[in-house]
Amino acid sequence: MLEKKKRIIVSVINDLVTDQRVSRTCNELHQLGYEVLLVGRKLPASLPMPEVPYQFIRMNLIFKKGALFYAFFNWRLFWLLVFKKADILWSNDLDTLLANYCASRLKRVKLIFDSHEYFTEVPELEHNAFAKSVWKKIEGWIVPKLHYCITVNESIAQLFQEKYNKKFEVIRNVPRKNTLERSVTRRDLNLPDDKHIIILQGSGINVDRGSEELVEAFKLLPAHFHLLIVGSGDVLNTLKRMVKDASMEDKVTFIGKQPYSVLVQYTMNADAGVTLDKDTNINYRFSLPNKIFDYIQCGIPVISSNLVELRKIVDTYQVGAIVPEVTPESIATTIEEMFADQEKYHAMKSNIPLAAYELNWEMEKKVLISIMEKT
Repeated sequence: MLEKKKRIIVSVINDLVTDQRVSRTCNELHQLGYEVLLVGRKLPASLPMPEVPYQFIRMNLIFKKGALFYAFFNWRLFWLLVFKKADILWSNDLDTLLANYCASRLKRVKLIFDSHEYFTEVPELEHNAFAKSVWKKIEGWIVPKLHYCITVNESIAQLFQEKYNKKFEVIRNVPRKNTLERSVTRRDLNLPDDKHIIILQGSGINVDRGSEELVEAFKLLPAHFHLLIVGSGDVLNTLKRMVKDASMEDKVTFIGKQPYSVLVQYTMNADAGVTLDKDTNINYRFSLPNKIFDYIQCGIPVISSNLVELRKIVDTYQVGAIVPEVTPESIATTIEEMFADQEKYHAMKSNIPLAAYELNWEMEKKVLISIMEKT
């Protein structure tokens, strides 16, 4: 008689489409033989879900942001988790943890907590003392009781260890090995053939992530540099106004949120990729955005802010340049210097294959497999 598949419900607060970490997790759990249900939400501007080998539910919610949204989301999620059969619950980030913890206790099933960031120190909570205190209380109440915890890098794992004496396994936000070839040209993508293209990609182009300074830097750069911004985020409209006010439409191209297979075509057609999170809060200080790994998998050097986890990657593999400080002048100087020394630029490019070989999901998933063997 065949062993019955274990059921696992994975929940996250976003709309599922562009969350590559959660997608990789669900695909791997499916490959390991679990019956997977992924739960998120649907927004008015959400793209259609791609074809996936697991089930998913995207909840339509009355509230879209603020305290009522978080409360209503967790209330809806709790009842869904209660009434759906599951052997394991997988909670992505603190904003899904309350519903998952309560449901796991009620159903007496195992709970895995995957913290994608140091949530209580995100900039969105910086000026909201009440909300911050609520999230800290939820974290402080639940995290010490958990048995299976994951986060995205060693620095954040160390913070949790010091705060709660709780070990967090590290699974970095690395993509799968890029097996796609560049199938379209710059001309196909309506991008200039004769310029150095610098790409900023991501679904979190938000405050304090250096994008405003990046746009300002392009005022200082010569005409043979072009900025390509692909994705979405809170400051995107601000960036578009900045570009329009400076009459830089010929130097900056905006492309909306794209499926991953399309996104990588833009990235592979660029000459370098930027990640410019600023050291304005603990969460960003120890951030390791997945875009740095996407750039490496797509074969382009990295231009990075001087944060500990980012510098560790750039220095270890010698695949990019560090911006000393996130100012328009410093960003512009770093970009110009990278392309002024073509010998050094090509040395960076030649170092990327080794980094791509080591920094990919096929290597990183071994940690996930080890965790699931213990549950």
